[in-house]
Amino acid sequence: MPIVYLSPSTQENNYYVTGGTEEQYMNLLCDQVIPYLNASGIAFTRNDRTLSAGDAIRQANDGYYDLYVALHSNAAPEGQYGTKRGCEVYYYRYGQNSRRAARIFVDSLKTVYPLPENVIMIPTTTLGEVSRSRAPAVLLEIGFHDNVSDANWIKNNLPAIARAVAGGILQYFGLPLVQPQQPQSARVSLTSGTLNIRARPDTNSRILASAPNGSPITVLGVTGNWYVVRYGSVTGYAVSRFINLV
Repeated sequence: MPIVYLSPSTQENNYYVTGGTEEQYMNLLCDQVIPYLNASGIAFTRNDRTLSAGDAIRQANDGYYDLYVALHSNAAPEGQYGTKRGCEVYYYRYGQNSRRAARIFVDSLKTVYPLPENVIMIPTTTLGEVSRSRAPAVLLEIGFHDNVSDANWIKNNLPAIARAVAGGILQYFGLPLVQPQQPQSARVSLTSGTLNIRARPDTNSRILASAPNGSPITVLGVTGNWYVVRYGSVTGYAVSRFINLV
C-alpha cells in the first residue's frame, strides 16, 4: 500500500483575520484527514509542529514516500490584504506526477469550495516543499486566511475539506476513499484454502499475502464487498464474506 508524507503548516505567526493561526487550522485539518487514510489502508508520516518546512522536506527525503502533501492557507500580497479568495494548488513544473496530483486536488477541492472557478493549479520551481521533495509533491493553499469569508469557510468546513483532501490522495493512487471507522478485530473464516490479501479491491489485483483459516486479522474499513485489512505487517484488501468480526 502507498505511503504519504503529510506536512501541515508550522507557521504559527500567520494569523487568521477571524482569530487563530495557519498552523492551528491546518493541523486541525490534518487531524481530520488521517482517519480516512487509516480506514483506507494508507500509511503516512506527519511532520512535527516544531519542524520548519526545510526540516520536513529533509525528513521526507530521508525516507521513501509515494506522495508529499503540504497543507497551508494563503495570504494576499501586501496592499491587497483581504481582497483575494480561492484555493491554489502548487506543483513542480517539470514533474509529471506532481502535475497529475495537482489536477486531482483541484477537482476535489472544487467540490467543496464555494467559488470553484477560483480553485486553480500553479506550476513552481521555487517552493521548497514542491521542488525539493524526492516524492511527487503538491502544496495546497486552502483559502486566504486574511479574507473574512475564506477564513470562516475554512473554520466552518474542516470535515468537508478533509474529505476532499483525503479523496484526492486516494484518487491519486487509484484507490477508493473509505469512511473512517474504529479498527475491528476479526478472524478468517474459510472451508478450504487461504484468504488472499490483495493490493486493490479486485480479484485480479496482486496478492500481497495469504491468511489461513482462523487467522486473526484487523478490519480497518469497508468498501463494497471488500474489507481493508491488516494481517501481520501487510495492509490490503480482502473479500468480506470470508472474514468474521469478533
